Amino acid sequence: MGHTTVLKLMQIMFEKRLVTRDDSQRSHVYKARQQEQTPQQMLVTDLLIRAFGGSTEKRVMQTLSAKKASKEELAEIRRLLNELEGGTTRAIPLKLS
Repeated sequence: MGHTTVLKLMQIMFEKRLVTRDDSQRSHVYKARQQEQTPQQMLVTDLLIRAFGGSTEKRVMQTLSAKKASKEELAEIRRLLNELEGGTTRAIPLKLS
């Protein structure tokens, strides 16, 4: 791969905030912005944002309507929601239709 091709790819990655750039010297130094997050996770996150317009509600509703969740899965979802809302992590009764 040629120098200009690599430079263009790095510039695109910089624009997408995937890397940082130190241009304080003649040669620019690029570094990964988020080393913990894998490229696969970044792609999935980007896809979800594009597909659902950033709406968590739409993502959750689509996921839950696509396949019936088990009682255990629903209980875990309720526990996580309760925890996120700052409540206790006690069991919440299920209301199945």
